[in-house]
Amino acid sequence: MSIDNRYTYEKAGVSIDAGNALVRAIGPLVKATRRPGADGEIGGFGGFFDPKAAGYNDPLLVAGNDGVGTKLKLAIEHDRHDGVGIDLVAMCVNDLIVQGAEPLFFLDYFATGKLENGVAERVIAGIAQGCTSAGCALIGGETAEMPGMYAPGDYDLAGFCVGAVERGEQLTGERVAPGHVLLGLASSGVHSNGFSLVRRLAADKAWDLNAEFGGAGTLLDALIEPTRIYVKSLLPVVRGGKIDALAHITGGGLLENIPRVLPEGTHAVVDADDWEQPALMAFLQAQGNIEPAEMARTFNCGIGMILAVQPELAGEFVAELEEAGEQVVHVGEISAGGRGCTVRGAAGTWGAEEPWEAVFTA
Repeated sequence: MSIDNRYTYEKAGVSIDAGNALVRAIGPLVKATRRPGADGEIGGFGGFFDPKAAGYNDPLLVAGNDGVGTKLKLAIEHDRHDGVGIDLVAMCVNDLIVQGAEPLFFLDYFATGKLENGVAERVIAGIAQGCTSAGCALIGGETAEMPGMYAPGDYDLAGFCVGAVERGEQLTGERVAPGHVLLGLASSGVHSNGFSLVRRLAADKAWDLNAEFGGAGTLLDALIEPTRIYVKSLLPVVRGGKIDALAHITGGGLLENIPRVLPEGTHAVVDADDWEQPALMAFLQAQGNIEPAEMARTFNCGIGMILAVQPELAGEFVAELEEAGEQVVHVGEISAGGRGCTVRGAAGTWGAEEPWEAVFTA
């Protein structure tokens, strides 16, 4: 058989050398995420983590996984790969902190048809940056090169995170009761939900994504801004034991995420008049002629995290979280009623011509 007729994995479209080169390139990034409990080494068949070395006595482990969704298409189409790794980490670690858990370690899955020079490194550098921001270690992952599975240039991401909380200190929402105050932490933009609608609007309305927007960059900059990671600002107050519930505002928006942490007999009432609609959200709503109720169940509407606290403690929380760098606003309260959420606004709020409300029953 001639040399030209000999089959190799590389001729089938998979470069083992490229994969090995990627592992070498990301080694320093992984080491930079080292923390007590993890040694920061990769390359084995699995990653070890020692909860005792992380300071836990009787921990409950909390695990979560997520992706970035179609925001990846925006990143791919415009060569903006550097921030989507942060999005990936944020979507996972923010889901852990709402249960009272400190994120401990993270693993990623990067899949593509062909490893492109530098793209995977840029994505994983963002993952490492996100892990550093959240205080968790990147202890491993998988890079899959799968010819024929993805269009040229395309890739997909998934993230897996494990956290811990001392037994008895987990947040379950069971203490939430009528009269509790709802505080909101500002989002950094669209975060990682609603991008199928965003991309549809961009195509139908022929947006110039390079146009200046809001005086702080381009429209593309505003849309691609990574999801805010709330872990380091929230962990101290969570461990203080005075937060009764947290809700991460992701797919389903304000309307459907808050009830996920409420006990039976409680109903969240969110007053959209209490904070100013961010310019990006107003732009999306106007461009799509989107009803306020649809905004409330699709986007975070400027609020990335909700806290339920006793009213006498609200001022204390606002001061502590602002000191930690968060923008905090009062967004509503808990009332007696069926488990669910109502988001309402006056005429003029979110562009409405008359008073409005959106109701979700869990």
